[in-house]
Amino acid sequence: MNNAIFNVPPPQNEPILAYGPQSNEKKMLKEKLTELKKNTIEIPAFIGSEEVKTGNLGECRCPHEHAHLLATYHQVGEEEVGTAIASALSVREKWAAMPWEARAAIFLKAADLLATKYHPILNAATMLGQSKTVYEAEIDSACELIDFWRFNTYYMQQIYQQQPLSSRGCWNATMQRPLEGFIFAVTPFNFTSIAGNLPTAPAIMGNVVLWKPASSAVYNAYFIMKLLKEAGLPDGVINMIPGRGSAVGNLVLNDRHLAGIHFTGSTSVFQSMWRTIGNNIASYLTYPRIVGETGGKDFIFVHPSADSNQLLTAMIRGAFGYQGQKCSAASRAYVPKSLWPALKERLMTEVSKLKIGDPEDFRNFMGAVIDKAAFNTIKSYIDYVKTSNDAEFVVGGTYDDSKGYFIHPTIVQTTDPHYKLMEEEIFGPVLTVYVYPDSEYEKTLELCDTTSPYGLTGAIFANDREAILKATAMLEHAAGNFYINDKPTGAVVGQQPFGGSRASGTNDKAGSLINLQRWVTPRTIKENFIPPTNYSYRYMEEK
Repeated sequence: MNNAIFNVPPPQNEPILAYGPQSNEKKMLKEKLTELKKNTIEIPAFIGSEEVKTGNLGECRCPHEHAHLLATYHQVGEEEVGTAIASALSVREKWAAMPWEARAAIFLKAADLLATKYHPILNAATMLGQSKTVYEAEIDSACELIDFWRFNTYYMQQIYQQQPLSSRGCWNATMQRPLEGFIFAVTPFNFTSIAGNLPTAPAIMGNVVLWKPASSAVYNAYFIMKLLKEAGLPDGVINMIPGRGSAVGNLVLNDRHLAGIHFTGSTSVFQSMWRTIGNNIASYLTYPRIVGETGGKDFIFVHPSADSNQLLTAMIRGAFGYQGQKCSAASRAYVPKSLWPALKERLMTEVSKLKIGDPEDFRNFMGAVIDKAAFNTIKSYIDYVKTSNDAEFVVGGTYDDSKGYFIHPTIVQTTDPHYKLMEEEIFGPVLTVYVYPDSEYEKTLELCDTTSPYGLTGAIFANDREAILKATAMLEHAAGNFYINDKPTGAVVGQQPFGGSRASGTNDKAGSLINLQRWVTPRTIKENFIPPTNYSYRYMEEK
């Protein structure tokens, strides 16, 4: 009998490898990139113990070299979705009954596999399939996903350790039960770590999951599934069902056993899913938990006291890291008139130096945007500026999709604080700047707060402490992740739990105990050691 009281090791954030010249990690990664590019693989759906091939094929191509086919993948239909639901439900009780420390061991092993054997594999897959530079891949598909698995198992134990008080003669306890049904995890293309976290966070807490990865990121999802299988994840706990949203979503959302949604993607899709759940609310076995992170129109707000060197770096990294395809990417900036002329000149110079191209060339700062649809959307915003009277290009404004989906880093200056590019999410390497009079700091803060429907990330740059306090107060609801003298991207698990509210989502903070708490439903148990034997009360003894 195992009667040990286990403790998950206190987690530490995974160190970020530098991939410097002649380094061993660079050599291993380069070899893996070459190996993966040589082999076109066939990716099945993972349903229960089966690798399912439907014959309805989609393609995985390099965004920066769209003629290169990395893989084909089998898209599921109605039959496979039904089988996946049945598979998940068939193992639900067994998985929920597994000792929590055994579940923890599976995901701690997954973290160690990713820190070693799978480190170059998943980074290479992310670089090729999502056109990430080595740095963007390293902080995402390696370090952040390792952190998610190590921190989430630690948070699981903390949740279980939260127990109520007990009075004399009785013993109270709280169980944290997995949800009654299955979780539907819908993951985006832009972060491998999110793709790995959204299905596994509920699974760590004892839930079974149907996972639909983004069609443009099935390649990296395949390697995550292979890793989880090697770590010992039982069949049927996570079922990976790639396919079109219309072919998968409606069937899943209409199933009475739907217990929760773990979503990252567009605001419109999330609202549509919520609307469907609302319409079906009377038919579900339980009220589904809805956890979602959607869009952002993230800002950098500059006070006249800001350090120009720090600001320049934050604007370039915050707006153009991973081609601006981050929910947290800097997309609008408010700059005081006194700083703008010098800052503008430096931005023109430095942004013009940025190299874009194949991520396999480590000298490139940017790769390509994810696909043709994204390219056309971003292109439409750039073309809009070309015909506009109240905006002009500071730098960039060019694009080319002849070989890959390349959008050059672009900065636009507008005289209209409600200009289209100041309000709408673009999800590409386009930063729009509004220059405000120095005397209108508070007025422009209010403008920043009310311009966008989103509330995900934002940053204030200032050395004046009163100005920082004022911005922190006035922008309280404008950003769920708020940065002082730092770019609005790069949240670290365990340090800056990530999420926003307003139109940006439910703000359930991935990378924290808050998120894990959403995937359990508590049961309170009271045991009375000395039960009463007479129904009457003392007050009844006298009139």
